[in-house]
Amino acid sequence: MSRHASVTGPGELVRRRILRKLEQRSRYRYVQPEVFWVDGAWLIRSPCCSRNIDPDGGVIDIARLEQPEPAVWRLYARDHAAGRWVWQASAGRIDELLTLVADDAHRVFWP
Repeated sequence: MSRHASVTGPGELVRRRILRKLEQRSRYRYVQPEVFWVDGAWLIRSPCCSRNIDPDGGVIDIARLEQPEPAVWRLYARDHAAGRWVWQASAGRIDELLTLVADDAHRVFWP
């Protein structure tokens, strides 16, 4: 019996790659982040476990990844106080940026 992967649309492989890397994160491993394609970028959202941003523990924006050119990825963190995205890094490969999100020693992405 052979197994076949099901891909539901363009970009689904990138979404799965992001989710797989998020499983390796060091912070809030007990919550399930979500990844959406929104306004030309990948948006990572997660329940707010620390309650620093949302006292009720609601879902908050964590990171935004966009690819303005085929060989360039940009990573943004959410400035929740200002209500805007703040550029953090650029790289040729998405994996380099996902490592920053997963490690997050300075609590830039997972406040």
